[in-house]
Amino acid sequence: MARFRRRGRRARPAPAVPPLLALAAVTLIVGGCSVGGGAEASRDVPAPVAALAPVSNAERSLLHDAEQTLIRHCMSRHGFTVRKVPEHPLPEQRDFPYVVDDVAWAREHGYGSELERWARALRDTDPNRRYSRSLGAERRAEAMDALHGRQRNALTVTLPSGAEVGRSDEGCTAGAEKELYADLAAWFRAEAVTQVLSGLRRSQVIADPAYTGAVRAWSACMSRRGLHHPDPAAARARFLDAPGNATPTEERRTAVAEAECALSSGLSGTAGRLSSRYGDALKAEHHSAFRERDRLQRAALPRARAIVGND
Repeated sequence: MARFRRRGRRARPAPAVPPLLALAAVTLIVGGCSVGGGAEASRDVPAPVAALAPVSNAERSLLHDAEQTLIRHCMSRHGFTVRKVPEHPLPEQRDFPYVVDDVAWAREHGYGSELERWARALRDTDPNRRYSRSLGAERRAEAMDALHGRQRNALTVTLPSGAEVGRSDEGCTAGAEKELYADLAAWFRAEAVTQVLSGLRRSQVIADPAYTGAVRAWSACMSRRGLHHPDPAAARARFLDAPGNATPTEERRTAVAEAECALSSGLSGTAGRLSSRYGDALKAEHHSAFRERDRLQRAALPRARAIVGND
């Protein structure tokens, strides 16, 4: 598991843990453990970044599947059973980092509280969780060591947020990444840096005056519908942070209003433009990490195809 230490600015642990480092894919829960360029390069983005397109969603899923396969085989050699789980067990779940702006999705799912309940139920019935609970304390500790290695901070990297994150270079997780990406240290650095930037980008967007101005217009739109919320986070908190305090009909009504107001007030468009602008700037600033991540993933694809094909 990744671990944090402060260095310089205050650490922001929540967005800093990359999904792959948290092993979201293989949910062996032991003591809390459960995851382009166009024809010309932009003037703001160094040419090496635009020269190598990131992997597609399908290719990313292939890498995920290959890593799970390798971990499963490795744990089996240590005498433990790990089963594959879907990368996206609930494909209907979606992330709206700024505002819900899909009216059809909101009409069907509201803010997704029912999907959250389904996701919790899936986690509770996950076969790897049940298997972990069946192990004794000593055996669970052995499973943790097999999965993550004993030397938890053998590799470290300082993130753009100022936090320092560390992970082991031993165990089945590290072994799987070594086999896929060849250079574990380079992969860890590139993945850790690029993953944390999404949280940093969001912080920059919501602090931008153009965004806060668009939020005021959105809030006024909601008020005209009898829904008084200062921002989208406050609107969804009523339904996601305090489940049971409102009916599904109320949730869908509010979410649909949020999505319609996001479109009519311009909040959705403003958030999208700002997200692209800050994302491009961060990618330019940290171009070497993006270039290395894309290079390592591209090089890993043939190995991933062979691993999954032979499983």
